[in-house]
Amino acid sequence: MPLPHLLPLYFALLVCLPLAVIFTVTSPRTAVTVAVTQPAFLVVRKPHNAPETLPIITIQPPASRDDESLLRLASQVGPNPRPESPKKLAFLFLTTDSLPLAPLWEIFFNQSPKNRNLYNIYINAGDSGRKPDPRFSGVFENRVIPSSKPAFRHTPTLISAARRLLAHALLDDPSNYVFILLSPSCVPLHSFNFTYTFLVSSAKSYIEILEDEPGWYDRWAARGQYAMLPEVRPEDFRIGSQFWALTRSHALMVARDVELWTKFNKPCVRRNVCYPEEHYFPTLVNMRDPHGQGRVPATLTHVDWSVAAGGHPRTYRPSEVGSGLIRRLRRARPRYGESPAEARNDPFLFARKFPPAAIGPLVDMAYKVIFNDSAVL
Repeated sequence: MPLPHLLPLYFALLVCLPLAVIFTVTSPRTAVTVAVTQPAFLVVRKPHNAPETLPIITIQPPASRDDESLLRLASQVGPNPRPESPKKLAFLFLTTDSLPLAPLWEIFFNQSPKNRNLYNIYINAGDSGRKPDPRFSGVFENRVIPSSKPAFRHTPTLISAARRLLAHALLDDPSNYVFILLSPSCVPLHSFNFTYTFLVSSAKSYIEILEDEPGWYDRWAARGQYAMLPEVRPEDFRIGSQFWALTRSHALMVARDVELWTKFNKPCVRRNVCYPEEHYFPTLVNMRDPHGQGRVPATLTHVDWSVAAGGHPRTYRPSEVGSGLIRRLRRARPRYGESPAEARNDPFLFARKFPPAAIGPLVDMAYKVIFNDSAVL
């Protein structure tokens, strides 16, 4: 074909080819742009002739794809710990920043050289991205999980952070046997040896599961009156402490769950009754393990709700922290959400909330009181 006849064809290709790649639809009211890469965004932009009050709305998927992949991998690990190795405790610290009570925990973990082969530590501490993270040293150095993300109250992010910690612990060491969720305001009430022996010999999960608590229906309907149906009926809904100790079988139950997570991952429309981290885990365990042969419906983390403010339990003042407080906490016993099959007398292993300013008196009595298991019993 002569060159002059090809020029119109070249011109048509130059004009039409970009239109084949980018296609924009504009209406007199809105222009919509959809990005199909992950994470996905739906952005509604104001056209030039629209009123000034038209908002710009950004919608992000509540669960990121990397968490889904992580949990999918964790759900495939074996249900039993490695037989040739000692069973280990996995301590899962969920914090938004640092661990101000770390000096006390350092003493707890370092009481005996043999302890080092009996535990692992995992930390979700927000989106740090710093390696090494200057906020953590000693036994906590390099223990921030790679996919650590911020977690916020009244949102499902506290659930996703706990699930993320569980997934990393399941994948990291097949000897991890009991998985303990802790906050930065938690302290141990006994020695490492006492804690390890109790949890490993018990071979049960400890998770508070309460039914018909005051305000339970409002909490169930916090995402909308019918948002939880049909997967979570009102009679299935449970409430319990955010802090638990799960055996490997129940940890796998959490990692494998998709159905209930899609419900609890919905945003709340009523913030004042939105505490999803206190609902998801007890509801899931109760629905998936209804007969409760491998669990005790109680938490091993003591908290004082007799003095509460803004939805938070009591925070002990440094002047209150002494041997008398440790004695009272050790003598206290959990509340059981259901009547156990046998009479139980389980001790609390941990307690909260202790402020950073309490670290002085806590360390001062660490050896003589807190980690001396016979001192104040």
